[in-house]
Amino acid sequence: MEPVVTLAACSLNQFALDWEGNLGRIKQSILKAKQAGATLRVGPDLEITGYSCLDHFLEMDLYDQALDMLDQILIDESLFDILLDIGIPIMHKNCAYNARAIIVNGKILCFRPKIYGDNSRENRWFTPWARPGHVEQYSLPPRLAKIHGKSHVPIGDVLINTLETCLASDNGDEICPSSSAEIFTHSNGSHRSLTKLDQRIQLIQEATRKNGGVHLYSTQRGCDGDSLYHDECSLILVNGDIVAQGRQFGLEDVEVITATVDLQEVRAYRFALPKGSSGTQEPSSKPINAEFSLSNHKPKHKPAIFMSPTPTPPKPAEYHLPEEEIAYGPACWLWDYLRRSKASGFLLPLSGGLDSCATAIVVYSMCRLVMIAVKGGDEQVIADVKRIVAPTEDNMPSTPEELCNRIFHTVYLGMASQSSKETRQRAKDLAARIGSYHTDLNIDDVFHATKGLLKQGTGFEPKFTAHGGTHTENIALQNIQARARMCAAYYYAQMLPTVRERPGGGGCLVLGSSNADESVSGYLTKYDCSSADINPIGSFSKVDLTRFIAWAAKSFDMPVLVEFLEATPTAELEPITENYVQSDEADMGMTYVELARFRTLRKQYRLGPYGMYLRLQDEWGEKLSPREIADKVKRFHHRYQINRHKQEVATPAYQAESANPDNLRFDLRPFLYPAAFESWSFKKIDERVETVEKAQEKKRRWDLL
Repeated sequence: MEPVVTLAACSLNQFALDWEGNLGRIKQSILKAKQAGATLRVGPDLEITGYSCLDHFLEMDLYDQALDMLDQILIDESLFDILLDIGIPIMHKNCAYNARAIIVNGKILCFRPKIYGDNSRENRWFTPWARPGHVEQYSLPPRLAKIHGKSHVPIGDVLINTLETCLASDNGDEICPSSSAEIFTHSNGSHRSLTKLDQRIQLIQEATRKNGGVHLYSTQRGCDGDSLYHDECSLILVNGDIVAQGRQFGLEDVEVITATVDLQEVRAYRFALPKGSSGTQEPSSKPINAEFSLSNHKPKHKPAIFMSPTPTPPKPAEYHLPEEEIAYGPACWLWDYLRRSKASGFLLPLSGGLDSCATAIVVYSMCRLVMIAVKGGDEQVIADVKRIVAPTEDNMPSTPEELCNRIFHTVYLGMASQSSKETRQRAKDLAARIGSYHTDLNIDDVFHATKGLLKQGTGFEPKFTAHGGTHTENIALQNIQARARMCAAYYYAQMLPTVRERPGGGGCLVLGSSNADESVSGYLTKYDCSSADINPIGSFSKVDLTRFIAWAAKSFDMPVLVEFLEATPTAELEPITENYVQSDEADMGMTYVELARFRTLRKQYRLGPYGMYLRLQDEWGEKLSPREIADKVKRFHHRYQINRHKQEVATPAYQAESANPDNLRFDLRPFLYPAAFESWSFKKIDERVETVEKAQEKKRRWDLL
């Protein structure tokens, strides 16, 4: 048989438990692959159910309904004449498996379960096959047995023989485990993390260069019902060289990439590799014969002289800058959330500070991507825009700013004595630039009414520190303002579509703007504006967001953003006087750069207080004294522990970094701790500081001699 084959990998924007929607996207991807001349199509992990079903994977109904959808694929003759690798969860001998269904012409050739577990909690729901090379028989349910004319199909670590080559279906973190196969299909539910694509491509390239072969990598795209955003683009590689790469960020529900490859290149590459025992090793299980040709390129009406397609040439990998990833990843996540929640738009408390500015720019970036897709003729995006903002063709927005005005509401919630003219003006200027529907109001009446309740009930009237009050009074009065803003934000989010006489009415999703540094240190009020429906910037550091705003100022031509970069970060919850303006970093006793380092050492390096002090003594020893470093480390851990309870109710945030302090998934810790300053760790830090200081004093005296 001819060794030249055309293969397809796809990225699907699936939605957990959207059975018919997921099925439609799977079918669409298969038809697109066939139109491109492909004879093998590989889909993402668990594409039939959606990846983020979570504990729904513990429900028996889910597995029955997954087979219902598989049945619909098997009986659809328009999906014949192509080898299909489809992600599906299955039950076998009272165990659940994350599996691949290998199908051709309406018949299941086999099920291939994931051999090993991975680090995304799948072992909570699925059993790893954990028996490389082992194959047994899977009992088909009656409706599938009737289609197949037999009651069982193979399940296990199988290889597939076509008429011209051998194929292995990998899953999860398995990459090219078999030397017998020439084509490897690989699906994954990989989620978003800054610069993670670089690592993924490097891993796949190293594996395929080591053993040779064709590697098809397919992954989920978008928000499928969780805080994860799946963005690791589909790839096709030959002997370590990329020949096709999908988009990392996009609004298309279905993206199919194809490449034509010459299997002789694989054989020649392997022939030149150093010879070892693996070259003659037989597969531990007998391959399944598909009786199907992957090199079926010839058209129905063959010309007098037919030539095989030319193999696709290699191309360099395409990457985004971290700032671009912040601009596009959360933007795509927000669009999926908006259209799938059936909400009318977004509302953001726009404070005039950098964090809410970053959230606003992410929404504007989303509007830019949506309008690009609309102008490109994306039917699904056009349909979603019509549902949300434009019931008629002549009412469609034509620019990102116009779309922003239809779906994005910003509100400045100020106080007469606490809010500065500068923050109020910055919020107004930014809203005007991006086109959001902006409202400016003061919440003094709500603040004073709530403050008066204590005097009414007890006779005691609290004061700010600036007016002679205690620290406790000062915090209580700040929290009244912060929590009043949350109530006002939700009230406006519910009512503004009605006020604007939007077709269909409905409410808006409230967006939060707390960053990862503030969350881990607890520098926020519980149930204030950090409490929202979703938070697109919640796992980014202040340092990342500052770089993002600097990038957006140039890339989006927004000079107004320079003012946000130059402003001192402030909560503006205390009265402004001639001698005092509240500052975030002064309140926390550490800079945002220092805080970002604490957060990284705590989560990614897994350092406790004492280990963190030892590490920072080496890193910061030239600019800070041992005691200054110790004070900062202890202050951070004290704040972290006393504020940990706030993460129990943190707004669901777009996942972007492994140092994300999200307590529900990525950072499982207690929320009640012993007093930090009485802990053994802090005592060890103090002992170490005394030892170092004594050594330094001894050296100083010696140098004076």
